[in-house]
Amino acid sequence: MSSGEQPYTRISHHDSDHIFVRGHDLVNDLIGKVTFTEMMYLDITGRRPTRAQTVLLDAVLVTLMEHGITPSVLATRVIYDSATEAIQAAVAAGLLGVGSRFIGTMEGASALIEEMLAAPEGVAARARAIAERHRAGRRAVPGFGHPLHRPDDPRTPRLFALAAAEGVKGDHVAALRALSTEVDAVYGRHLTINATGAVAALLGEIAMPREIMRGIAVVSRSAGLVAHIREEQLVPSARRLWDMGLAAIPYREDGEEPA
Repeated sequence: MSSGEQPYTRISHHDSDHIFVRGHDLVNDLIGKVTFTEMMYLDITGRRPTRAQTVLLDAVLVTLMEHGITPSVLATRVIYDSATEAIQAAVAAGLLGVGSRFIGTMEGASALIEEMLAAPEGVAARARAIAERHRAGRRAVPGFGHPLHRPDDPRTPRLFALAAAEGVKGDHVAALRALSTEVDAVYGRHLTINATGAVAALLGEIAMPREIMRGIAVVSRSAGLVAHIREEQLVPSARRLWDMGLAAIPYREDGEEPA
């Protein structure tokens, strides 16, 4: 779209008696007739999802919702304790942690999958080149490795099995598996395909644009953070976390920065 072109929306409009979303009457066509997952796919892509697209998107949302006391959860709990009147602020604080190291790494993994699928020399050859490139640059390979789940992330085979059961084409999953083989060979050790790597492959299989994938994580993790806020209301922990931080990081008087 050029800067001088009239902007427009295809998502929603309304009159005094109706609300339309992607051409569907919200009241008569959608409420009570589609699930949240189906509605989300429709709103983002403009298309009603197939069964496979619904099942896999739903699986991704379930997978990314919860992983215990993570950095995003710590931020949410502490901010909620500071502003109990503003749940949205606490959720927003946690969502700021959906980045390139935690939760949001599916974008990078998806870019590598797309690179392999578009490579004229073939998936396997490009997978090898990608692994060697990251090894030489001493960079982590997006979608690989996990600080806790070793040797393998238990979520990944379940997601791959679900994709196979739903009969999707499988090109994205196959490319990620090819990259896994080359990563292990080049690095000389096994690096698990983590959940965000698997999520990148599944979202690619259901035609979810790479540029929006982190947003899927944002929607899913929002629900998880609300759960932690509810637990914070019932079993407060933020002050204990604060005290632990004070105990773990003592004050020093020398004032000199480390060399």
